[in-house]
Amino acid sequence: MKKLILILVAIMAISVSAEAQSKTSKVTFEVDGVCEMCKERIEKAAILTKGVKFATWNIQKKELYCIYNNKKTTLTKIKQAIADVGHDTKEIKATDEVYDGIDECCKYRTLETH
Repeated sequence: MKKLILILVAIMAISVSAEAQSKTSKVTFEVDGVCEMCKERIEKAAILTKGVKFATWNIQKKELYCIYNNKKTTLTKIKQAIADVGHDTKEIKATDEVYDGIDECCKYRTLETH
């Protein structure tokens, strides 16, 4: 009987642990930008999205690495937040109005990395 109880407790502990781990997603995706100002804007937009725990954008690779709680947000919401501050992803583009409002040195659609 004690063995059965121990086995059941172990199974429950494993399932709770697996459930807790499944809440966290780690992703890397492309975000357009060219400079340190872009990096700051992109990372801030991602971090301010509820549920995002960590975000860092690589200027050379133009990739955002992000860790988020998938019970609180979605990848689409993160990408929309980034587009809302003027940066394109493959799936969601910033509106021309928002893009036109970013600094001239950040106009990634026409400039190269500087």
